[in-house]
Amino acid sequence: MKRVLYIFMIGFLFIACNDAFMDRQPGTEIGVERFFNTEEDLKMYVYGLYDFPGHGNYAADGGTDNQATTSGAVEIKNIMASASPSSATVTSGWTWGRLRSINLFLANVGNADVAPDVKAHYEGIARFFRARFYMNKIKRYSNVPWYGEVIETNDEEALFKARDSREFVVDKIFEDYQFAAEHVKANQPTGALDKWGVLTYLSRDALYEGTFRKYHAELNLASSAGKYLQLALDAAKQVMESEEFTLYTTGNVAADYLSIFRSGDLSSNPEVILATFYDPKEVRAGTSEWNFGNYEPSPTKDMVQHYLMKDGSYYSSQSGYRTNLFVTEFANRDPRLSQTYAYPGWELIQTATYVSGAGMYVQQFNKNFTGYHLIKGFANNREADVYNDLDYPVLRYAEVLLNYAEARAELSEFTQSDANISLNLLRRRVGMPDFNMTPVADPLVTEKFGSISPLLQEIRRERRVELAFEGFRFDDLMRWNAGKVLEKVPEGMYFPSLGKFDLTGDGVADIYLIPSSESIPSDANKEVNSKGVKLVYYKTGDIDDSNATVYLSGGTVGNIVTANSMGTFVSPKYYYRPVPIQQITLNSALGPQLFGWE
Repeated sequence: MKRVLYIFMIGFLFIACNDAFMDRQPGTEIGVERFFNTEEDLKMYVYGLYDFPGHGNYAADGGTDNQATTSGAVEIKNIMASASPSSATVTSGWTWGRLRSINLFLANVGNADVAPDVKAHYEGIARFFRARFYMNKIKRYSNVPWYGEVIETNDEEALFKARDSREFVVDKIFEDYQFAAEHVKANQPTGALDKWGVLTYLSRDALYEGTFRKYHAELNLASSAGKYLQLALDAAKQVMESEEFTLYTTGNVAADYLSIFRSGDLSSNPEVILATFYDPKEVRAGTSEWNFGNYEPSPTKDMVQHYLMKDGSYYSSQSGYRTNLFVTEFANRDPRLSQTYAYPGWELIQTATYVSGAGMYVQQFNKNFTGYHLIKGFANNREADVYNDLDYPVLRYAEVLLNYAEARAELSEFTQSDANISLNLLRRRVGMPDFNMTPVADPLVTEKFGSISPLLQEIRRERRVELAFEGFRFDDLMRWNAGKVLEKVPEGMYFPSLGKFDLTGDGVADIYLIPSSESIPSDANKEVNSKGVKLVYYKTGDIDDSNATVYLSGGTVGNIVTANSMGTFVSPKYYYRPVPIQQITLNSALGPQLFGWE
């Protein structure tokens, strides 16, 4: 059994809260004087605050930036497709019970009979969680009320206060982060938050705030963007200079990247700063089959096209790249492409619900609707003790290097030396050429982001590729003021016609696209290829063809599509969310709504 810390979701009485009306519940109901006395008390409480992601995070990028399409209910998709979204229809997110739990701890941690440094350590952990709580609120609402203490039921001034400004709340957030970075200890049990985890989150959120302020003119805060970009840089640099972490590599450029996401024991991985640990005997990871081929997520052609060629050149520089067939798309590319998606000739072992069975895999369009299937985070092993044992890397040193590089570039300070200690390490791990310090603009990227510098384009590309399907993309698009790219209809594989096509790369047909007006033959009458395997048939038509089983943009030619339209991204409105109308009814001081919301 792995000697790591497993965080159980323990329903402590003192953490249970009611979110109704700002979660008003008097502290006297929970007997705090009998609890916050020892280090064990403090430890148990803060473990109850842990909310780090697990395997579900691989689907977090669904519905963002043509990175992955999804059939699920994604908030931004629903907003964009709605005729008139409002505070009456967009109502999630305004919950405060977690904040009460954090502030309750902070109000009582001083009572514990422990050494000052121990007390400061646990206070730092709680303040870290408060910073993360409020950062998520800032991302949704921009202005929110700041509560630095437990609110009692008779405190009407606090309960009915107005929203504080973004500037005020963000200052408080980074006061909490800085306290945590200075006082949370470095040497903690594997699986527990430590100083380096705090600094990594600090770097992530400071980069978010700095770039958001820089690129969002509606805030009128661009002049203070540099302050947060510098915080992001300094926090990342502190982790790097600690020499506590290195990128995981054995020299196997074709496998090392993927192995991080298929590991049953990340406790000694030198790249992992924080992980969510699983063990079949303790806390099961659950099967990862949904991650590979049960509808969520469905990676898109746009994402596949973003990977460089093996020699470092742009994929978009290839003649006819937009109409390349699946097998050609994977030839001579950045090795991370074939360590993220099921490539031509990939072998399926963990068959689960896949009717094709084990062996060389033929993409199933009724599983992942775009034709591209994610293998990052997929166990691909029949043994339950293996696929229930996969750990999840919550924080990787790779992110620290990317945060460092982007912050440097946004501050106009990025040099060859910076590339050597950040991006080039990531590229060398997979056998890619070093980062080009004088790139020309890639038309494919310019089409998405406009006239940012080619240097920033390439740093953003490296981030997208390295952190693919780890839950970063939506926040990245929001902070870069790139919401308009969500309007593009996600596309999948390209087919130049109806007929037979090879998806495994062996030159033998695997699937047969027929007109939607025809019937799929009975199993006994399906054509058999030269390997003795029956072809998989699909009835092909446009998105409105009820007889079709796969939709092409041109009906009988084009890219696989899953929608006619993604709706409209209204800027700057849709970068934020309204305060739910029910809350403004209770407390009119929370109004008026911001950025055009009603």
